[in-house]
Amino acid sequence: MSDFFRTQYLIESMVSERIVPGVNYAFIKNNQVFKATIGFSEIYPETKQLSPYSEYDLASLTKVLGTTNVFLKLYQEGRLNLNEPLGDFLPEFKDKPVRLFHLLTHTSGIRGWIENRDQLPASDLLEAIKKLPVTDEFETKMRYADTNFILLGLVLEQIYHKSVQDIIMDEVVKPAGLKYTTFKANKADCVPTAVVDGQLLQGVVHDPKARVLGKRCGSAGLFSNIDDLIKLTFGYLGRNNLLPFSQELTSEIFGIKSNSKKVHPRSWGWDLVFDPEDQHPLIFHTGFTGTFILIDRQKQTAMIVLTNRVHPTGHNQIFLTMRQRIVDSFLAENK
Repeated sequence: MSDFFRTQYLIESMVSERIVPGVNYAFIKNNQVFKATIGFSEIYPETKQLSPYSEYDLASLTKVLGTTNVFLKLYQEGRLNLNEPLGDFLPEFKDKPVRLFHLLTHTSGIRGWIENRDQLPASDLLEAIKKLPVTDEFETKMRYADTNFILLGLVLEQIYHKSVQDIIMDEVVKPAGLKYTTFKANKADCVPTAVVDGQLLQGVVHDPKARVLGKRCGSAGLFSNIDDLIKLTFGYLGRNNLLPFSQELTSEIFGIKSNSKKVHPRSWGWDLVFDPEDQHPLIFHTGFTGTFILIDRQKQTAMIVLTNRVHPTGHNQIFLTMRQRIVDSFLAENK
């Protein structure tokens, strides 16, 4: 039985108030799991019932469940210390101050506008990203950006000599035995996201950069379902060994890794929120498509919410307000 009654009500009200078509969600407390499925997988072009086994476009959860975990595996093995200059791997940055941990904490200051970004072929888009300037936001502002993790994906490709998405599958997903987590989703198993250029995206990644870059994108592209994410979450709670590194290192993820107290605090990859009573950190991450995970290792609790909030229009600002209310409610009920 769920101990998060108010939070459960808010999650399910997103369906009753037609903020999202449907939702698969789970609460974890110690070894117990409460999960539920409510609503529809899609409402366009027809209405279909949601399955508890439905797979979702995880969007930016790819950053933490995939790319970050490969870096932490390398860190565990002593092959990286995360303080290496980006220029050691990408010569375009050899005269720049950016180090790997800046990318992992979104404090690199790398930003800029890329003309016709979504129309460029993959090779041109990657070259344009590598030419973006390091601005005066370097180490002075946390600006969340896909660019950081696309560059991290290129670093991994230099180390492993294969595409970043193949690396994630080989180093993280397959060793953990995650049967429903993939970059090559079966359309019939997936909830659809938005209608783009008259076509309903189903089993096709929603993020436009990820569609262009394909296997070379380290910022988005993973699909998964609630059961696989529960298994991974138990790894972060220290209750299984599915993560590709030790529990000692896993515990370190639940701490501030940005190197300036002036910026919004983040861990490696993960955002942090803080317990309202004693201020211990919880790890938190969202995906643009309507996915989010919140994990409290100290209290041995977690919340996983999977929706397709961009279906069918792609515009759904009220969801963002509701998501914050759900997170605040979880923190308040998390005893």
